Amino acid sequence: MAEALAAIPNVVIDPEGTFKYIYVRVNVKGGDTHKDIIRGTKSAEYHNHIFEKVNPAMETLGMECRCLGGGKLEHNSTDRKLRVFGESTAFGKADHSVSVEMLKTVFSDYEITWSDDKK
Repeated sequence: MAEALAAIPNVVIDPEGTFKYIYVRVNVKGGDTHKDIIRGTKSAEYHNHIFEKVNPAMETLGMECRCLGGGKLEHNSTDRKLRVFGESTAFGKADHSVSVEMLKTVFSDYEITWSDDKK
């Protein structure tokens, strides 16, 4: 199961635009092993819509997950910038500083900033 957990991408977000994101802890079902992931998409009207897609996908892999918070991402692939801000009404505010560190592992050549701004 540890291999299946390691194979889950850390970050999956839309390539452009401003959209909601969630910060999720994925555990091996019945175990202590876990990893944190970020998921974000323009297609989600609400943060829970993202979780409603992530959770069943993780369950089919033998995982269970819990949303630790959310916010918004502004992704500008042309200028290679990401801005993390806002919060989720359903899940609360993700720790944006931790989200930024995770985003840096995938977008190492980007300028990535965060704030507690709502917009």
